[in-house]
Amino acid sequence: MSSDIEIRPARPEDAEAIHQLRLLPSIIDNTMAIPSERLSDARRRLESVSPDDHMFVAVLDGQVVGMAGLQVGARKLRHTGSVGMMVHDQFQGQGIGRELLETLLHLADNFLGLTRVELEVYPDNTRAVRLYESCGFEHEGRKRKAVWRHGEHQDILIMGRVR
Repeated sequence: MSSDIEIRPARPEDAEAIHQLRLLPSIIDNTMAIPSERLSDARRRLESVSPDDHMFVAVLDGQVVGMAGLQVGARKLRHTGSVGMMVHDQFQGQGIGRELLETLLHLADNFLGLTRVELEVYPDNTRAVRLYESCGFEHEGRKRKAVWRHGEHQDILIMGRVR
């Protein structure tokens, strides 16, 4: 399956597909996305990326089925990057998230010279936690009651990979 996936930089014309991806139930449940997000927000994000924002999409048979981004820190955090990613509900568990994450880590290690890559993930998103662990991320902490989700404040895990 993964050999059929094309991983490429996100383009402005991907905005609608990315917007639809962000509205899927598991994406809303496992990211900071909310159901009221607008297409104009997705367009604005894609059109205003800085040189420190690196966004990739996973494309299968012409359909965007995943997206991942790496944002490089500024000033004293220039050696760090923050990761965010999402994979379409129907394509999870097929290696797409791994390919996206490995693309970001290859960029971080071989082109940007980042020492630290970090992310935040919900503790109950066990599939994502296992993926991050398998790619060298370690548990560094927990933000208690950091996000409003499922009608209550919930924790977020902080994970990092240091080279």
